[in-house]
Amino acid sequence: MIKCLYTKLITLSCVSAALLFLGGCGRKDTADVKLDPENPTQITIWHYYNGSQQAAFDRLVEEFNRTKGKELGIYVTANSQGNVSDLETSVLAAFNKEVGSSEPPDIFSSYADTAYSIDKLDMLVDLDEYMTQEELDTYVDSFVEEGRIGTDGELRIFPTAKSSEIFMMSKTDWEPFAAATGASLEDLSTLEGVADTARAYYEWTDSLTPDTPGDGKAFYGRDALANLFLIGSMQLGTELFQVKDGEVTIQADEAVMRKIWDTYYVPYVKGYFSSYGRFRSDDVKIGEIIAYTGSTSSANYFPDEIETAEGTKHIDYIILPAPMFRDGTPYAVQQGAGMVVTKSTPEREYAAVTFLKWFTSEENNLLFGCTSGYMPVKKSALSAEMLDKTIEDNDLQVPGKTYETLVSCFETAKSASLYTNKAFDHGADARNVLEYHLADKAAADRETVLERMAQGSSLDEACADLTDDQAFHEWYTSFVTALNEAAAQ
Repeated sequence: MIKCLYTKLITLSCVSAALLFLGGCGRKDTADVKLDPENPTQITIWHYYNGSQQAAFDRLVEEFNRTKGKELGIYVTANSQGNVSDLETSVLAAFNKEVGSSEPPDIFSSYADTAYSIDKLDMLVDLDEYMTQEELDTYVDSFVEEGRIGTDGELRIFPTAKSSEIFMMSKTDWEPFAAATGASLEDLSTLEGVADTARAYYEWTDSLTPDTPGDGKAFYGRDALANLFLIGSMQLGTELFQVKDGEVTIQADEAVMRKIWDTYYVPYVKGYFSSYGRFRSDDVKIGEIIAYTGSTSSANYFPDEIETAEGTKHIDYIILPAPMFRDGTPYAVQQGAGMVVTKSTPEREYAAVTFLKWFTSEENNLLFGCTSGYMPVKKSALSAEMLDKTIEDNDLQVPGKTYETLVSCFETAKSASLYTNKAFDHGADARNVLEYHLADKAAADRETVLERMAQGSSLDEACADLTDDQAFHEWYTSFVTALNEAAAQ
């Protein structure tokens, strides 16, 4: 997939070393920090990368150890802790000194909620002390702001790699539908348009089997329903989780929630949207849907083949920006863990930050992105031109899906405001309400609809009492109650 991945990295590292690391210190006086190349300072990193992402990260760690680390006297050991949940469990166990747990690492990947919990133990380095304002200004502003979770706005999370959301679809299945119905890709730029298109797809596929009415197929699904609530609210003028000084105010605007209900729950209950496996790319692979919204870092998981009762079929793909609400303000998801540095010794803290600065240099970060699908974090790296240069300079062969996704990310970062909510106590619990409260109801109510249709009801008859005003108000009341209870534990 990628050849000669790091053949030119040594030259890059040597040429840029002075610029990257000798250009001054932050507020903390590091003049007395003495690293010894003959006795390297050892630092450990815990992360959640797996598969090709882990391989790419490991290669960069090895490259650092051979070049900049060897020169300065720093040796990095990186360990995957499994998935995000496994990593969080390991980190919390280590910092809480649970029986059988390991010593806390010097660096670990972290989302804001986990870092916020650890920060209360006064165990995280204030990264502002190791960064000049000039250095901070080279990073995307919203990425830096996300990491300011300290009580006085201290920077606790170093931005290392970010993702957003993308719309991916089977071109092979789209083209005959579009030719038959006049459906347009432009319709897929809005959430309302996706819902309308999904209805048309259901009706079209239903018409292909006139002897079996009501067997239309779902068009669309989405990963991370919580993002729809958070970003949809911002697009429609309300911040769902308004956080100030660590305290959250829930702003579940009823009109906004109705929009989400109408463009997600109603199409789902009617069979226009669906979800089966853990991720929607899995559902595309088994032919249950043809399009979904998911993380940009998951683009490589979009299948090249689908498996159905009729056999295996090769499919091509279409990548589009994630749809937004019609007439809404352009906001897009900002996600992806950063890395935090554990308080230890001046030498280990300095060594940890030095590695993170090296890793987030333009070319190193893009090298990681070419395999992982993550966006680089520096402003100067968010361009197709820089991406092309990195590919050419390093003789890379980058999968088309990854390349197109990264370019789409760059455009999204220019055309929309990237957003993630601030951390607060029990933020993960509140997000779980966003993720599952409506999704679980939609799945259960879809089963009710199918049972009613099996007994002779039409689709409209089967859905009537599940999608009316009273049903919405009952759900909305329950939803707001659940959110407030989660945040107030």
